[in-house]
Formats: sequence, structure tokens, C-alpha cells
Amino acid sequence: MSLLGKAGPASAAHESGFAAHRAGVDRLLASYRAIPTDANVRLAKKTSNLFRARAKNTAPGLDVSGLAKVIAVDAEAKTAEVAGMTTYEDLVAATLPYGLAPLVVPQLKTITLGGAVTGLGIESTSFRNGLPHESVLEMDVLTGAGEIITATPNGEHADLFRGFPNSYGTLGYSVRLKIELEAVRPYVALRHIRCHDLRELESTLAQIVTDRTYDGEPVDYLDGVVFSTDESYLTLGRQTDEPGPVSDYTGMDIYYRSIQHDSAQPKRDRLTIHDYLWRWDTDWFWCSRAFGTQNPKIRRFWPKRYRRSSFYWKLIALDHKYHIGDRLEARQGNLPRERVVQDIEVPVKRTADFVEWFLREIPIEPLWLCPLRLRETARATSARPWPLYPLAPNRTYVNVGFWSAVPTVAGQQEGTANRAIERTVTEFDGHKSLYSDSYYGEDEFAALYGGETYTELKKRYDPDQRLLDLYSKAVQRK
Repeated sequence: MSLLGKAGPASAAHESGFAAHRAGVDRLLASYRAIPTDANVRLAKKTSNLFRARAKNTAPGLDVSGLAKVIAVDAEAKTAEVAGMTTYEDLVAATLPYGLAPLVVPQLKTITLGGAVTGLGIESTSFRNGLPHESVLEMDVLTGAGEIITATPNGEHADLFRGFPNSYGTLGYSVRLKIELEAVRPYVALRHIRCHDLRELESTLAQIVTDRTYDGEPVDYLDGVVFSTDESYLTLGRQTDEPGPVSDYTGMDIYYRSIQHDSAQPKRDRLTIHDYLWRWDTDWFWCSRAFGTQNPKIRRFWPKRYRRSSFYWKLIALDHKYHIGDRLEARQGNLPRERVVQDIEVPVKRTADFVEWFLREIPIEPLWLCPLRLRETARATSARPWPLYPLAPNRTYVNVGFWSAVPTVAGQQEGTANRAIERTVTEFDGHKSLYSDSYYGEDEFAALYGGETYTELKKRYDPDQRLLDLYSKAVQRK
């Protein structure tokens, strides 16, 4: 059954959805033609989940206002046709009524499907479903040359299909994506397992990824939180139809605090599938504490509609614009703090090594852990199936996320902490996401993120350099 009508693909409602999408594409192309040929092409959008600084652009941007809708859901085929700027909040709202969800739903509601595919995304299904781009069946892309082409795994533009993930809009922008969906149940039963040692955490996590069970129960979702070297947790989720009471972490209770316990037995909890998917958004993981939102006296009067990542991001944007945090530090005689907002991946066998190093060298806690493996499909048979972010097939990695700022010392190099993290991640045979500050040299960056493959893709799909190249965008902040 189609989301847009009961008569299937030929229904009037279904056609209406595609007609509206085509009108949005026409506006997109018109806005592309209006951008001066000597100006870089960028999106005209008010929100972002990126944390790297970028140069101001005076040229008009691409009009993507008509590309923010779910076009159609085919419940029988378990697929969805989605415009590139559609948020996961809207996508999930369209699929859950059919008992379906995207194979990977990134943690924050305003992440767009196109953004998660071109910039990578991850969540607690990634140990079995990989990354969002792996569930894409085909996509329409507006290239730097101003053409809209359809990229598929085996078609004429298969090279772009493989090279698009981690290109961050430097090869083009996704206009429409057809993705796989999976069946989900109404509730998620949780078990929070406490580990007193990081080696225990690492071995337990690796075993669960392999077995997809723990203590006789299946595991459908898996992530973790590290509070210190002797207090860490793995959260195991199991889909269930069983009715019963559920927790609510959109009010006074705070999800990440609910994980903590002293018992030798797992702590159990239950959420609706909707609230599970968005469990991290209400408090932006734990970052809402920077705004006082976790203080009960403040939280009681903080409007519920503003307890979400998109609002906290607006506060961060104000800080960046007016340097509020730096001014407060200066009043106390301190230098501006260094922003350390990163997600990295290391092989599972280096997880404890990396976390031990991090907690010793970088004063940030908690840390988020999320295991991932590339999906076991025909597309994942080569050594570098996704060349711009070359994870190895048949290998488990663990994403480590940390989002805060650290003190700086007079005379030290800019980005000292971030540079140390980059060196250590590379030493541990890992990778770093590019949504935030990066400091790599040009040759090192090319070796890590696509090299000649990226250069050839750039020549083919953006021959006149209308789009920024990846190094300029990710490292040079252009």
C-alpha cells in the first residue's frame, strides 16, 4: 500500500506526490541556473547538523524548499521514495504507521536522509544494518555540472553511487532516494549492562555483535555509554509486541541518567519504538546540560517543545555568532576553549585502547559507543566498497562519539586536542567523520578519504569545479 493512496503506484495520490516532487526539482534547477558561474554552488538552508566553521557565501543558494517530503511508501515492497532534504523525523513519521522504519535512523530528528547518505550516519542498528547509504537502492543526484542523474549500484553511474557517501555535497546533492525499510514492532525492551572494566566492555560488545544475542535473548539494537574507566554500559534493545508500561524521557526524567545502576544484573526498561528511536534527541545525548536543561528547577519551566536537538543547535549557533562562551571564559581570565566535537571509528579490538587513551588525555565524558559492520551484501565484496570512507568488509568497528570543549594553553598549536585525536585514530587503524573540525595535511587527507578515486569522480561530475572539493570544505573551512 502506498502512503499517498490505496490504489498502488498508479493512484492519483501517488502521482500527486511525484508531481509535487517534480515541481520542487524544477525550482532547484532554476536556482542552480541563477547562481553566477564564478560562484560556488551551495544549499540555501537555515539548519545544519555540521559543526565545522565555514566561510560566508554571498551568492544565492540552491532552492531545496520543494525537496523535504516523503514522496511515497510502498509497504509491501518495504521501500520508500524520499526527497533528499527530508528529515528523519518526517521520514519516521511516514513509515511507522505501516510498522516500518529506515534500516538506520540517526539519533537527531533534523538530520536529513540526503545528509546522512552524503555525510554518513550511524545508530544502534548499525551492527546489523551498516550505515544509511547501504540501504539506498537508487538516487537522483544534482551534480556540479548542473545535471540530474540517477545513480544505482550497477548502472552507468555506479562510480558515483559508491563515491557519494562521505562526499559532503562536493560531488552533488541528492534530490531523490529510494531506500529499503524494515519491519519494526511497537515496543523496545531494554537491558542496561554495567561493565566495570573497559576490556570487559570490549569483549562483551564484540560477542554480542557476533551472536546477536545475550543471555538467551535476541539483540536488535546495541549501543553504549562510557562514564569512566570503571563505569560503562551496553544497552541492548529487543523489539517486542508485548503491551505494558513504558518510560518517558521527554519530561523530567533524563535518558542517559536512567542507564546508570550498581546492580550485577542488567537494569531493564521499555520504550515505544518512536521514543526509542528519538531517545537521544530530547537532551542531545547529554549536551543539554550545557544550557542548564538538566537542572530540575530549570527543566520544569523549559518548554517541552524546546527540549530537542534542533533548538539546542540554535543556541550553539548564537554562541558561534556572538562568541558568548569565549567572552565568559575571558571574564574569568581564561583563553577560549577548544571545541572537540567528533565521531571516530576504530576496530573493535582497539576500542578499550582508544577509550583508555582518550580518558587519560582528553577531559571529556561521557562517551557514546556504537558498533557497526558493513552489510553483508553483494556490494560489500571488494576491499574498498565505499572508497571515500573505506571501512573493511567483514570487520567490526566501534564508533566513539564525544562532544564538548577542552581548556587551551597559551602558545599551543590551534586544534591541539583534535590533532592528537586524529593521530591516535590513524595509529589505531580507524577513521574520523568529517562533520566537524579537521586538521589533516593534504596528502594524509587524500590517503584517508578517497585519493585518486575522489579526484576522478570530481573530474567526471564537477568538471568546472562549481562545488567545493572535499579537502577545502572539510579542512580549510571554505
